[in-house]
Amino acid sequence: MTDPLAEVVALLQPSARYSKVVSGAGCWRVRRSEFGQPFYCALLEGTSCLTIEGHEPLTLRPDDFVLIPAAHRFTMTSLEPPAAEAHDVPPVALPSGEFRLGAQGMPPDVRLLIGHCAFASPDAALLVSLLPQRVHVRGEKRLAALVQLVGDESRAQRPAREVVLARLVEVLFIEALRSTAGISASPGLLRGLADARLATAIRRMHESPTTAWTIARLAKESALSRSAFFERFNRAVGVAPMEYLLAWRMALAKNLLRQHDMGVAEVAERVGYSSASTFTVAFARHVGVTPTRYAREQAA
Repeated sequence: MTDPLAEVVALLQPSARYSKVVSGAGCWRVRRSEFGQPFYCALLEGTSCLTIEGHEPLTLRPDDFVLIPAAHRFTMTSLEPPAAEAHDVPPVALPSGEFRLGAQGMPPDVRLLIGHCAFASPDAALLVSLLPQRVHVRGEKRLAALVQLVGDESRAQRPAREVVLARLVEVLFIEALRSTAGISASPGLLRGLADARLATAIRRMHESPTTAWTIARLAKESALSRSAFFERFNRAVGVAPMEYLLAWRMALAKNLLRQHDMGVAEVAERVGYSSASTFTVAFARHVGVTPTRYAREQAA
């Protein structure tokens, strides 16, 4: 059976850009504006507050894990934050390899593992749009064990450290997405897959992107009326069914064009278009360049 989440993650190609252990004592605050970079944070000890632009503040506790597939502005503070007008002091590198926030020379009252992922796919923005905007997992033993492994590896200076971290972060990324799959997830692919009826339609789109899908056919797969299916899909996934199908077809097309071993006509057929000209028009409208030019730019 096709696994849509696995397919999206495989196309994203997540890897670890960097990770570091940060400890804090007293009052401290960090503000960042890493536009579009996937950000993750795991609480190893203590508590802290995380505020991400467009979301309610989160009080993080031990074993909490937060993943932002496309982080923008965020602020992290001690439980009692500094005054609004207080100057933000950058973290200080310690001999142990940790970074210290707030008061120096005293035992930390919080320890976090933070870092950024990277998506190798040049189509990351489109694929990330299919995922929740924020993933917050609490009390998951499997995830806590992975966080512990990442934390241990980050602190150690073992051979092949970066290779091991890259693999661990990829597994951490997938496990976090799996752990948050449910009707309480923010709109996106995971929430759609948590709805048994919508999941059937989503899997069918992934299994057979070449099928001439319509709202009526997808609604029948889901055993829903057309209006009920459209409304339910839009509410859960955050986009209309045909918009989701187009996004998935374009993601597949980009991946095929990057392989440089098939022509536009063959790619068109593989992603559900009856002719190369129809596909070219749709691709150019969605991506901004023709398939031929896209393939040439990727080769360059």
